[in-house]
Amino acid sequence: MRVFITDDSKVVVERMTDLLKDVDGVEVVGQADNALDAVLSIRQTNPDAVILDLQMPGGSGLDVLRAIRRGHPGLKVLICTNFPYPQYRDQCIAAGANYFLDKSAEFDKIPVIFRQLIRSSSKRPPRRALSREVPAASLSE
Repeated sequence: MRVFITDDSKVVVERMTDLLKDVDGVEVVGQADNALDAVLSIRQTNPDAVILDLQMPGGSGLDVLRAIRRGHPGLKVLICTNFPYPQYRDQCIAAGANYFLDKSAEFDKIPVIFRQLIRSSSKRPPRRALSREVPAASLSE
């Protein structure tokens, strides 16, 4: 699973990267410290998941989420913030975030979430190329 991290704190990015190094199957493919760089880099790297800080220079994690969600509908999005207020949670979930975490209390859940995501993606049957000769009614996907 390819992961992109966006946070304006280098210490937080380093900590997240260290946590994810211990998760088999996770590769950190990039990072950004502001909203504009995040949007551009996410579009370029096409990760499977992103971790977004809610408050950062040039916009918010919510702005980034709104900018990338349409073009990446299968992308797993974790908002990780020091501002875990219910109104922010509601806005992020409504915009398509899969997870909303409080940095001060739930930081240690990040590797657990990624292990679950990897397990659930490995249980899915592999995608097959569909052939014109196979009747649609016989497809199990």
